[in-house]
Amino acid sequence: MSQSFKKNKKGIILMLISSICVCIGQLFWKLAADGSLFLLFVGFALYGIGAIIMVVAYKFGELSVLQPMLSLNYIISVFLAAVVLRESLTVLKLVGVLIIITGVVMIAGGEE
Repeated sequence: MSQSFKKNKKGIILMLISSICVCIGQLFWKLAADGSLFLLFVGFALYGIGAIIMVVAYKFGELSVLQPMLSLNYIISVFLAAVVLRESLTVLKLVGVLIIITGVVMIAGGEE
């Protein structure tokens, strides 16, 4: 495990939790598009919790490592859309997900 990852570990974990909250919040917004105020407010609450966790995460790592972790939102959104909304998971989307994962791992790993 690289030194950069060890140094930023807590921040990285918090950013992952933040991404999950934000993406589920956005999923609730999508589900609320038919007019459900309850789902809309749940979405706002989860999104807000995710934003607060993100701010806390910045205390535990380098901005140059933690900010790119937000690209995990794209990955989580693709899989939530496929599982919950039954959207298609195409080869092109999977290739994009693999590229994002590769980039996040390279950035989180630091210089090593």
